[in-house]
Parts: sequence; structure tokens; C-alpha cells
Amino acid sequence: MQELHDAPLAPLTTFRLGGPAARLLTATTDAEVIAAVREADASGTPLLVVGGGSNLVIGDKGFDGTALRIATRGFELSGTSLELAAGEVWTDAVARTVEAGLAGIECLAGIPGSAGATPIQNVGAYGQEVSSTITEVVAYDRRTQETVTIPNTECAFSYRHSRFKAEPDRFVVLRVRFELEEADGLSAPLKYPETARAMGVEQGDRVPLPAARETVLRLRAGKGMVLDPEDHDTWSAGSFFTNPILQPAAFQEFLGRVHDRLGPDVTPPAFPAEDGRTKTSAAWLIDRAGFTKGYGSGPARISTKHTLALTNRGAATTEDLLALAREVVAGVHEAFGVTLVNEPVMVGVRL
Repeated sequence: MQELHDAPLAPLTTFRLGGPAARLLTATTDAEVIAAVREADASGTPLLVVGGGSNLVIGDKGFDGTALRIATRGFELSGTSLELAAGEVWTDAVARTVEAGLAGIECLAGIPGSAGATPIQNVGAYGQEVSSTITEVVAYDRRTQETVTIPNTECAFSYRHSRFKAEPDRFVVLRVRFELEEADGLSAPLKYPETARAMGVEQGDRVPLPAARETVLRLRAGKGMVLDPEDHDTWSAGSFFTNPILQPAAFQEFLGRVHDRLGPDVTPPAFPAEDGRTKTSAAWLIDRAGFTKGYGSGPARISTKHTLALTNRGAATTEDLLALAREVVAGVHEAFGVTLVNEPVMVGVRL
């Protein structure tokens, strides 16, 4: 297991931000992951688990503890059942399932990060979420000090949330198991209107798997959501804020604010959510509050391609990024009475 001291963490994140870790371990097997976690817990050393680094905002002072980079590999396909090691590159795994003719995660193409992070955030995009195909998550339980297999029904999946996110210091994901679909080379039914429109079909239609993946990659690239070292619009964590989900009374108050500010004929995006709540669009809120594409004059700015992405233009610090995020949160709340919630995990900082 590789061990470094005073090790830079910024290169391990898609933001390319943050100070060093006192100690950085890179584990390439499940046994090494477990050993590193047990050692940190036994000594009382703070532990930061790093996968693909696509969902991390690390403070400029870094992390005074052990950062554990999970670099395990494993792609095992048996019929329609798939098992991925936590360190597998997610977008590569999606490509391989498409090549194998299996549907279920093709619209999650291009999402940066590792497979082990997907159940934590219940990663989703373009009408698909991993919770719909995950059958089990194998994890190390730091409380009981044993490896456990958690079925989907016990993962408490919801919108961009899970049991693993709710208990961040308890589980370290080792492997994720999926059940995919053999549909004669066709995708799962397309649920997202933009994807269907881009392909010239109706929602609910199936299309050839490669075409679905390529369309999603093209849509994501147009929004700066596919990693490109030369494109600072991709030096981000993707969507920085989750879409707000409002209780009925809060949604009616929000509608009143929209009409007062933008006029009675303006209707904000609204989608039915659980328990009678309504989901609206964070990107719409940000844009209508005055934070348009490319907003900002400093080294951290809103993406020129998508208002939901905050970006490092190359010389930003984490504090620069947080100052921008706080400005956006305050502006949206003042305009519409809605408080945006960050999607990336904050390490040593907070909004």
C-alpha cells in the first residue's frame, strides 16, 4: 500500500482545489482498504475516504489526518448481474455494460468518479438513478468492524441520498452489485424529456444502447459535465446544488415569489416528488436570480455552459469557490425564499 506524507489532495479532485493531507494511503485491494480503516479507527486518526474526487470540496488547509484513496479494480459480469469494485472508474464501467448489450445505467455515462461513490449519493442523471439497478452494497462497517452486505431495501435510497450518506463515518463501500437488463441491444425506456427530444423519439421509447450513451455524453459535454483537462468549465463537481424539494405550503409561497418577481405568467419547473412534495430546478432558480452562465469576475465562476456548475478557472482557492457559492445561495434565497443545498461533500469547510 503506497504511503505519502504531506501529500497534495487537489490533484485527486475534479475541482483541483484543497490543501494537503498529513498522510495519504492508496489501497488497491479490499483487504488494504479494511486494514487502513481499522488502523485509523484504532488510533483515533481522522479518516477521509477518496474515490474519484468528483464530489469533494477540500479546504485550503487540507486534511489533518489519513486520506485513503481507494484504487481497487474489478469488473465482474455474470449474465445480467454486475459487480464493481469501489475503485472502478464509473464512466468506463458504463461503457463496458453498453458494449455487453445490457441496459440500466447507459444514461449515467460521462459521470466522473468511482463506482463506490455511486450508492452514497444515489447518483442519477437523464432519468436514471443507480438505486433502480443496485441490488447489494458490500461495505466495511466501522461500528461492528466487519464486512457487511446491505441489500437495496436497506440502503434507504432517495433523491441524491442514502443510508451511506446519512451515516458518513460508518460505512466504507467496497463493492457494488447491479442487476441490469437484456433488451435486445436496446436501452431502458427513456424517462428524461431532453434525452428523448435529442434522439427524436418519445418518452418511454427504447433506443439502441450505444446511441443512448452517445447522446447523453454529447448533452453532458455541451454543459461542461464531461471531464476535459483543457476546459475549465469541467473543473467542477458537476452540479453544485441539488434540486430543491418543497413541501406544499413552501411551494405555494415560492410560486408567489416567482410571480411577484417575474410576472404572473411565469411558471417555474415543477415535478411531483414523494409525500406530496414538489421538486423544482436549482439551475432555473440560479439563473432567474441573476447568476447567469459565466457569472463572476474572480478565479471561481459559474460555468459558461451550465448555471448549476461552479468552476475553478485555474487559479482559484477553495475560499474563492465558497465565496461564490455563498453569494449564489444568498441571492436565490433573497429572490425566491428557497435555500439551496450543496451536493458535494465539504471537508474542513462549510457554506
